[in-house]
Amino acid sequence: MEYVCAACGRRERVTTRSAKCDCGGLWTLPVKPEPFSLEKIDRSEWSIFRYRRFLALEDGSWRDVTLGEGMTGIVRLDENVLLKMDYCMPTLSYKDRGAAVLIAHAKAIGVDKVVQDSSGNAGNSVAAYCAKAGIACEIFVPEGTSPKKIDMIRAHGAVCTVVPGSRDHCADVCRETVERDSVYYANHVYNPYFYEGTKTYIYEVFEQLGRIPDNLVIPVGNGTLFLGAIFALEHLMQSHCIEKIPQIIAVQSERCDPLLQAAELGLDEAAAVTPQPTIAEGIAIGKPMRAGEILKYAKQYGVRFVHAPEDQILAARAALARKGVYCEHTTAANYAAYLRYCQMYGQTPDCLITMCGAGLKSDH
Repeated sequence: MEYVCAACGRRERVTTRSAKCDCGGLWTLPVKPEPFSLEKIDRSEWSIFRYRRFLALEDGSWRDVTLGEGMTGIVRLDENVLLKMDYCMPTLSYKDRGAAVLIAHAKAIGVDKVVQDSSGNAGNSVAAYCAKAGIACEIFVPEGTSPKKIDMIRAHGAVCTVVPGSRDHCADVCRETVERDSVYYANHVYNPYFYEGTKTYIYEVFEQLGRIPDNLVIPVGNGTLFLGAIFALEHLMQSHCIEKIPQIIAVQSERCDPLLQAAELGLDEAAAVTPQPTIAEGIAIGKPMRAGEILKYAKQYGVRFVHAPEDQILAARAALARKGVYCEHTTAANYAAYLRYCQMYGQTPDCLITMCGAGLKSDH
């Protein structure tokens, strides 16, 4: 298998340790999976690797990496809303989907140490799967990251380095380490294998419901769930499992919204913004590295961006908790954004909202 540079088209074997192309472009992984069908799912495997026939896996390394991630429940909140309970994962976050496949790839190509930058959830996932796989790990997180997320990262045996300043500055510091020390960059934005994992979100919904809901609320910071969902939805459509791409409602913080502003202005790259402090830390990305790709798909499929009102996030979290759903702040932002969307566009039935992080991780 080969990566293809999104900028210049150069091809490179997926065994490369280079995080990006020499021209600076990010790698893509243009594999064409076999047509999807429910009969091809390995129902004896209770993890996302039940869908392995549709994932770009080199070998059976995933067997030494999986922690039983996936197959999370779908809960009806009310007559219009379904919740996909992806915080019911080994590290209490949907990021386990991507981390499991990414670290399976790292193990398959013989990586013995990785570094990554994260606002907490992705770092926690990578640390956990590295622990399972026997791979050394260092995670860089920005100051202000939930202490409980930091505690979890360190509990898995990883080094957790807290970087003063913004989330984007934290990423810059981590990438400097990658260049200086020539260590493998197991980053959920750069590495295409992470998106192979997040594709399973859609495969799983289709298996569970036998269909895809009309509306999907998806948080977009760096776009890891968004892009994985798009890839899987396209696969389902090409496989004649669905007739169209559903309405995707892409959530951005009103205090950090480079993609929303770009979409409104018709830009092909992220708008320049100065991120302000937000409790929706998981989507506080001022410079999303795959902004061009996200905006291209947003335009192609009529994605609607919506703000999560900052002053409504805690109220949304409390409302969900009173229904028995205890989620973290960024996850509550999805529900706050859905309510805002309904104010803008009217009642929105048959809507699936991801519950992407557990509340115990963000009590701060």
